[in-house]
Amino acid sequence: MGWTDGSNVRIDTCWATTDAAAIRRHAAELAALAPDVILAHGSSTVGPLLQATRTVPIVFPVAGDPVAADFVDSLARPGGNATGFMSYEYSLSGKWLELLKEIAPRVTRAAVLRNPATPTGPAQFGVIQAVAPSLRMDVSPVNLRDAGEIERAVATFARPSNGGLILTATSLADPHRDLIVTLVARHKLPAVYYERNFVAAGGLISYGADFVDQFRRAAGYVDRILKGEKLADMPAQAPIKFELAINLKTARALGLTVPPSLLARADEVIE
Repeated sequence: MGWTDGSNVRIDTCWATTDAAAIRRHAAELAALAPDVILAHGSSTVGPLLQATRTVPIVFPVAGDPVAADFVDSLARPGGNATGFMSYEYSLSGKWLELLKEIAPRVTRAAVLRNPATPTGPAQFGVIQAVAPSLRMDVSPVNLRDAGEIERAVATFARPSNGGLILTATSLADPHRDLIVTLVARHKLPAVYYERNFVAAGGLISYGADFVDQFRRAAGYVDRILKGEKLADMPAQAPIKFELAINLKTARALGLTVPPSLLARADEVIE
C-alpha cells in the first residue's frame, strides 16, 4: 500500500501478555503516545484500549462480538473510535457440530468448551444447542476457566462412549491449546476447533475465519485512516473467507476414515 516503516510511517509494536493488569498498562502507554491509529487483536486488548482513549482510532482485525462487547454501537455504524472485523458469525457454531457428526458419525454426545465470562461463550453454545436435535446429538457445556477444571471436566465427560468435543471461539483457549489437544487424544475424543492452529498442533479438524485475510482487510482500514478518512465511515464487518483444516494423522489415530467429500472441501490437509 506504499507505506514503509521508518520512512513515511512509524510502526511501534507492543506485545500484550495474558496478564490483564499488564494489558491495561500497555494500553494506557499506547494511548498516551497519541498515534494516528492503533491496530489491536482481540477483545482482551480492544477493551482496555477503549478505556484508555476515546479519540485515537482503533482497528481490530479479530474480535468476537463487537456489539455485545460495546466496542461499536452497531456493525453498520460503529459510532465511536473503534471498528474492524469479527472473528465469526454465530451461525458458524452450528457448522462445528455438523462437522463433528460428518467426520465421526458414531458420536452422539458433544462437550462444548466455552468461555462463560463473555456474552459470546453462552451465545455460541446456544446455537450449537439449537442445532443438536436435528443431528440427534446431546451437547453439554464445559467452562474454560483453568487447566485443572478443563482436565477434570473432559475426563468426566469421556467416561461414557460415543463422545466428541467442540472448542468454541475464545482467546481464553489459546494458553490451553496443547493441554486440550493432549486431553482429547488421551481420551480418544474426535474434536472440532475454531482455528487451524489447533489442527497444526495435532487436533482433528477446524473450521473458522481466515485470520490472514482478516489482517489484510484490517490493513486496508489502517491505510484509509492514515490517508485521512474517518473511522466512522468504516463499518465493522463479518468474515468473508473461511478455512477448513484436517489432520489425517490424528484421524487415523482415532480410527476415523475422513469422507472424500470432506477432504475435497478442505483448504489444508495435514498428513
